Amino acid sequence: MKLRDRGLWKPDEEFWDEEKQSLPDWAQAIVAKGPRPLFELEFVIPGDDTDDREDHIARSVDLKENGASDEAERTLMELLHADLRCLDAHAHLGNFDFELRPEKALRHYAMGRAIGELSLGPDFCDVLLWAMLDNRPYLRCLHGHGLCLWRLGELKQAEVTFKRMLWFNPPDNQGARFLLQDITAGKSWENCSRA
Repeated sequence: MKLRDRGLWKPDEEFWDEEKQSLPDWAQAIVAKGPRPLFELEFVIPGDDTDDREDHIARSVDLKENGASDEAERTLMELLHADLRCLDAHAHLGNFDFELRPEKALRHYAMGRAIGELSLGPDFCDVLLWAMLDNRPYLRCLHGHGLCLWRLGELKQAEVTFKRMLWFNPPDNQGARFLLQDITAGKSWENCSRA
């Protein structure tokens, strides 16, 4: 997937001086790093030549919510059959399985995460804001991956994933900072109402 350069992200525009003294460690590290390049991942959905590119995904969610789980899954699998880089399909398949089959959900999220990371490269440490819509499928995969790891008792790996999310998206639209706080406090999935 292509990475589109979107300029420079500046922590001083995100974190104000009066807040900087009380920032948690993860935020202090981000501020200390200073400005970083900002990117947006290519949004991939097979066969999409129109502006309403999320119709396939939205259709599968509607099907799932209306009790047609098999058809919802089939819709997403067809997208992946056409192009494995459709990260939103991986994320939504993970969402479909999360409640009852977290091990299976983890596989979907991990696949989306791995495909996204192939585009980013092993040394990527720049910014992928949630505010840029095309970054959301990858960030959804990371979020689901971290939740599954935590739920399955892999606290250290979950912690790494949530720290990575914060590094990529410092405004933290997904609430990774709260999940990280619970994990570092030693809370298990079962004993936490936030998840």
